[in-house]
Amino acid sequence: MKVGIIGAGAAGLAAAYELGLRGHTAEVFESAPFMGGQASTFDVGGAPLERGYHHLFRSDTAMTGLIEELGLGHQLRWFDSNAGYFAHGRLWRFNSPFDLLRFRPLPLVDRIRLGLMTLRLQRLTDWRALEQQTAVEWLLAHAGRRIYETIFEPMLRGKFGSYHDQISMAWLWNKFVLRTASRGSGIRGRFKEQLAYPTGSFGEVFDVLGERIRSQGGVIHLSSGVQRIVVEDGRATGLDVTIEGGEPEHRDYDATLATVPSYVFPRLVEGLPDDFLGMLTDKTYLSAVLVILVLDRQLSPHYWTYVGDRDMPFLGVIEHTNFMPPEVYGGGHIVYLTNYLEREDRLYAMSAEELYREYLPHLRRLNPGFDESWVREYHHHKVDAAQPIVTRGYSERIPPHRTPIEGLWLANTTQIYPEDRGTNYSVRMGRQVAAMMADNA
Repeated sequence: MKVGIIGAGAAGLAAAYELGLRGHTAEVFESAPFMGGQASTFDVGGAPLERGYHHLFRSDTAMTGLIEELGLGHQLRWFDSNAGYFAHGRLWRFNSPFDLLRFRPLPLVDRIRLGLMTLRLQRLTDWRALEQQTAVEWLLAHAGRRIYETIFEPMLRGKFGSYHDQISMAWLWNKFVLRTASRGSGIRGRFKEQLAYPTGSFGEVFDVLGERIRSQGGVIHLSSGVQRIVVEDGRATGLDVTIEGGEPEHRDYDATLATVPSYVFPRLVEGLPDDFLGMLTDKTYLSAVLVILVLDRQLSPHYWTYVGDRDMPFLGVIEHTNFMPPEVYGGGHIVYLTNYLEREDRLYAMSAEELYREYLPHLRRLNPGFDESWVREYHHHKVDAAQPIVTRGYSERIPPHRTPIEGLWLANTTQIYPEDRGTNYSVRMGRQVAAMMADNA
């Protein structure tokens, strides 16, 4: 079977690789000049760095398993997560139950209540019982208003903006379960969340994956667009493509897999029935907008800082060099300032310089000693369709991977649920859909 794949992100590449393992060939088309999608890299200080921050949890076995298969397991570096929470004008450690007990913005009774609520969610296995409630409804009923307004409302507003009160509780439940599954072993590791990073970057992982796909007989075209999925007599038969700016041409395939966002898919194919089309067009995404600072010194002691004071214009501060040595990046300390925004948001429309200037004064609140002279350089990246909005009853509206058009399949981040979007789940989904395609051949 020869398969055409639209998109060389994690899902598309994983699917191409799995098809090759099963004796099929894949031809992948990617409009960008690089592979890896949201985990793609660019050069900082002579080393590759992700455009958007990335790490792996202990539970991310699809991605860690793939890394092992590719012979890169020795590159995985595990470290204890180090989180902070900026609230009430100061930075608090937020790594363990002991840190929670010291979190004075909440009265002691609420700190204990929050700890017990966390244990309850971590032990809950039936997430379907939660998805008919919004996170706001559940939290107000089970945590109380003080805990909600101090901890969760700032996080939900920062992550989802105007959609914060529509998010399913099943989405939030998964965050608690994920962090429990990512704890280390033994007495010391019981309260320590552990994360991993491939020291050669995720870019190296996708480069090696691309080489493996080619060795299987597959082909990957970068800077190459797909204009149309061709359907004849109710079956997908090929793609109309433009390869590296050349003339439009047609390619025939036995099956086609699209890994594009849901709102893009209907632009590529005609004849989708109304019920399936409705499961695509009712999906909403937020864009990831990042400013990456390269500093000459450390900004904070934490790898990950949640920003709870919503008068600050960004959601999170991820200091990548608090687990990777600055020497890797020419001595630069790497800090991501991250946001998830609607495309209508004024911050989304800002230029790199405007956004940098908007953020700059707030860094002194995180570190009073900060001065602009610390900044060696900065970078600005936007990733559209980065975060699907997961609303109440979401599982009832997920489109199936096998579309109503014979030979046409879909795999994108709206179909990852109740887990959140992420490289691990995209790899898992890509390989699962490839197996389904092979079984259907």
